[in-house]
Parts: sequence; C-alpha cells; structure tokens
Amino acid sequence: MKAAKLPADIRMMNTTSTLVFVVAGCVLLAAAALWLARQPQFAIRSIKLEGDVSRNNLNTIRANAAPRLAGSFFTLDLQAARHAFESVPWVRHAVVRRVWPDRLVVQMEEHHAVAILKDESGNDRLVNSYGEVFEANVGDVEDDRLPEFDGSDEAAPALLAMYKRLLPLLRPLEATPVRLSLSERGSWLAELDTGPVLEMGRGSEAEVAQRVQRLVSTVSGVASARQQTWTYADLRHTDGYALRLKGSPSAATLAASAAARLANNVAMSASATH
Repeated sequence: MKAAKLPADIRMMNTTSTLVFVVAGCVLLAAAALWLARQPQFAIRSIKLEGDVSRNNLNTIRANAAPRLAGSFFTLDLQAARHAFESVPWVRHAVVRRVWPDRLVVQMEEHHAVAILKDESGNDRLVNSYGEVFEANVGDVEDDRLPEFDGSDEAAPALLAMYKRLLPLLRPLEATPVRLSLSERGSWLAELDTGPVLEMGRGSEAEVAQRVQRLVSTVSGVASARQQTWTYADLRHTDGYALRLKGSPSAATLAASAAARLANNVAMSASATH
C-alpha cells in the first residue's frame, strides 16, 4: 500500500527544517575553515622576489611592503598585496602568487628612469621608459645625463615621444636635448647640450620634426657664412627660421627658398631685432 501523503504544511515544515540544518552546517563549516586558516601555522613566513630587482632587495621590501600585508596564506588579499608591493619606491608593477605552504612569490618590474619632470615647487619627479611619472628619490639616479622635462604629468608621454624624435634629427649637429618644454598652449622649446635654444612652436610631432630637420640641414652653412656660432633658433616662421648669432643682439631670418640656395652663397636677409 502507498504511504499516506503528508499534508502540505507538514511537508513545508520538513523542507524548512532541512534547509535550516543545511545552512547552519555550512555556517559552522565556514567558521571552522576561517578559524583554521587564521592559525599561526598558516602565516606567511617568506617572500621571494623575482624579475627586475636591481633597486630593491628583500630588506627594503620587508620594510615598505610587509607591514601592509594582512592575513594568512589562505586569507591574504592578493590584490591588496600587489598594491602594497607597488607602493615600494621604484616598483612599477608586481604580480603576487601563493606557494604552499607559507610563501609569497613576487614577480617585479621596476621603473627605468629616462627623464626628470621639473616642478616649480621643487618637487621634481621621474619619468620612466613608458612615459609614466613616478615618485622616487631623484638623487638615487646614477645617470646624471637624464634630460629635464617641463610640462604637466599628462604631457609626459608626449614629451618623451618628442625627445626620442629629436635625438636622431639633432645627431648631425652632435647635439642632444638636455631640457624639453611643452607649454600649456602646446608650444615646444628645447635646450641643447651644446648651448643653443630651439623655439619650435606649436603643432604635431611630425610638424615640429620637419622644422627641426630644416634647421639641421642648413644651419651649419649659415653660421659658417657669418663665421659665427649660433645660440638661438626660432622655428616658428612658416617658410624659414630665425637665428641669433653669438655676440649679436639681433636675429637673422633665413627663408626656406634662401636655404635651398645656400650652396650658391646667397646671402640671408636681416630680420627684426630681438
């Protein structure tokens, strides 16, 4: 014979009771697991550094990042741990993983400084090879030939790109930019290690590069013709540029058409006095 079917309210009560027992069991298991995970035997006991660690060692990592690590092997928040390691000076990126039973392995990438971003308040910072601005002790940089950039943090990638663009262009003059500026209005200016200043004006990277190329291809002949060295070039003219020669208070404008005929000893015309 079939067993009598239980009333609906009895079946509901039995189902509810079963669910309560299941939930209570899960809660107890979770609490037990959490308690177990917090036991001292599961504490993080060692940190291994891998990758680019030329500016950091285990001691500096422990001093800067370890105090910010919270939790055991099981409860440690890896995202928070990554931020802790990336807060260490010179660390650009970190990947953190657990290794059983009590170790953290940290794959690190450090910043490689390529320029100094100047600040009017004296809080100079560094620019890395990705054009990113980062905080570090500028005095820790061994290379004293890093160029100086003037501009906002947001302009750092453009400054780095322009600097790289100028390096090969200026090579025929045996010159290198030591200071590169980008104003809020988008005007470029460069100071060279040989002394001259280039007022390059506004425009795209390609437009500025074209003006610099025009100067490089002709300026040596112009200075030789005057038997003087030049100290300043204004490249903002549409069809040429203006030079200030050493010892002269005025600048001479060399039109593009005259530059093309320089080999035929066509004299350059005088421009307005600066």
